[in-house]
Amino acid sequence: MRTFFIIWFGQLISNIGSYMTYFAIKLWAWELTNQVTTLALLSFFTLIPSILITLVSGLIVDRVNKKILMIIGDTVAAISTVVIFYLYLNNQLEIWHIYLTGALNGAFSEIQALAYSTSISVLVPKQHYTRATSMNSAIHYGSIIIAPALAGVLYYVIGLSGILVIDLVTFTMAIATVFTVNIPQTKNKNQAQENIGFLQEIIFGFRYLIERQSLLAVIATGSLFWFVHDIGATLFSPMILARTDNNATVLGSISSAAGLGGVTGTIILSIWGGSKRRINGFLLGMIGAGISKTVFGFSQGLMIWLPAQFCSSLNFPMLRSSGTAILLSKVKPDVQGRVFATESSIQQIVSAIAVFIAALLADHVFEPAMMPGGSLTPLFSGLFGTGKGAGMALLYVISSLGLLCVGLSGYAYPKLRNVETILPDHDAEYSESAKTP
Repeated sequence: MRTFFIIWFGQLISNIGSYMTYFAIKLWAWELTNQVTTLALLSFFTLIPSILITLVSGLIVDRVNKKILMIIGDTVAAISTVVIFYLYLNNQLEIWHIYLTGALNGAFSEIQALAYSTSISVLVPKQHYTRATSMNSAIHYGSIIIAPALAGVLYYVIGLSGILVIDLVTFTMAIATVFTVNIPQTKNKNQAQENIGFLQEIIFGFRYLIERQSLLAVIATGSLFWFVHDIGATLFSPMILARTDNNATVLGSISSAAGLGGVTGTIILSIWGGSKRRINGFLLGMIGAGISKTVFGFSQGLMIWLPAQFCSSLNFPMLRSSGTAILLSKVKPDVQGRVFATESSIQQIVSAIAVFIAALLADHVFEPAMMPGGSLTPLFSGLFGTGKGAGMALLYVISSLGLLCVGLSGYAYPKLRNVETILPDHDAEYSESAKTP
């Protein structure tokens, strides 16, 4: 696992820089507009090109050297940061520039992330899949511990430009670590696939999942979870900023608590190795996240926000790694790129829809309805108060209860509940139905 660890460390450093930049840009954009829609569109314009390229990226990752793809992804992101840095220094930076560079990054980062994810099966022994995927969660949550709190302080000291410089340094380190290692390229062992057309290659992942209803159930349930989750996630930063009079330090502290919870969950999972039945980790993680986020949404102060956010993030390493480990063990390495790309495209489509819906509902329905004298204040003002942020809090709680319902309902579907016994591991022989005609 030495090679995997080297790559993992470089990605961790790069993510810290990227999260600092993303956090600082959100502060800059909120100061300009005070609109949820503005922040939501940051995510929306990143997702759209990513969705368009995802299915092709699966084919690319299965055919092109993963090391090269990872280097290209980080290089494009670094160039985008240079462009933002130049425009900001010359007082020419506008919101649409952020949207445009975000769209470019979204396309290439999807390929980079997919190349990194699918490299696990060729770098890590099968018995360590859960640990390796939990380490990927540590990249995300380790960055959140450090980046938001640091950016929240440095934003008022060195400004957006200084944070962009830090981001460029971290990109350089990430690219350097990938240069030093060798990532084996998987070979396509299914000869029948070599003679099928381009369109058939693109839709291969969908066909693969349709033929395996249990795997499709895993991805459909996960996508429904992330749809509801991303409604709440879109509201997270503006809700806190609105309720704390734009206090970046409070927002950074809560984000750091999320990171600490995620890293703690990762450490526990790495030592424990995960549930013997991975589907339990997948569904129980959803349930735990739903309960914690519901408590968070009802709260109006840091004393509850911090522990609730910690407990929420504690569940995600188990949820993510369990779902990924199921796919890694059930899908052959030579087609993982296309299958993972299909999963990613589905989840990104529902995420883009969720972001758009959350912004519209927050700015045009829930926030006005929870202002003093608003239509929903007689029902909910006792729980959420009134004024800026109250409507977002109400919508956040609704989405959090949705997470709880998705996790609980998963146990009611036998093909999902028994996915690990219904399907053989990928090292078994292909069944006739798995062969592409």
